Amino acid sequence: MNQLTTGKFILKKRKEKNLTQEQLAEKLGVSNKTISKWETGKCMPDYSVIKNLCEELEITIAELMDGEETEEKSVRTYDEEQIMDLLRRTQELEKQKKLIYGVLLIVMGIAIQALSHSISGSNVKDFLSGLMLGLSIAEMLVGVYIIGRHIAGR
Repeated sequence: MNQLTTGKFILKKRKEKNLTQEQLAEKLGVSNKTISKWETGKCMPDYSVIKNLCEELEITIAELMDGEETEEKSVRTYDEEQIMDLLRRTQELEKQKKLIYGVLLIVMGIAIQALSHSISGSNVKDFLSGLMLGLSIAEMLVGVYIIGRHIAGR
């Protein structure tokens, strides 16, 4: 599955249906910027709108994922429910990965902060301690930001 190929296929099918990005977006309940992102290959449609997208473009989910129309004699070894389940799982894993990054940044920030308190004595060591303390705070703030975005559902 290639995002760029899939995006070009969405663009082609949308134009064949004489739909603007705004019209397709309205039918799917998304923004026209979302349609643009799909068509340029910047992101893939969320699994929650794929069925409706395929219905609007009169294509199968397999065709959408392949980025091309299926030939009559081609054989598929998977069905649309399997594809949808795989897409749902993949998107959930991507979201969990971001959450893990946020938690990891917070833990690393705490570790660096603890390490910064153990360094002191000379001007250079005090400088390094302060630098590490600042870095740890920055890391923890970025981690909190990432987790906050995850919780907000973005």
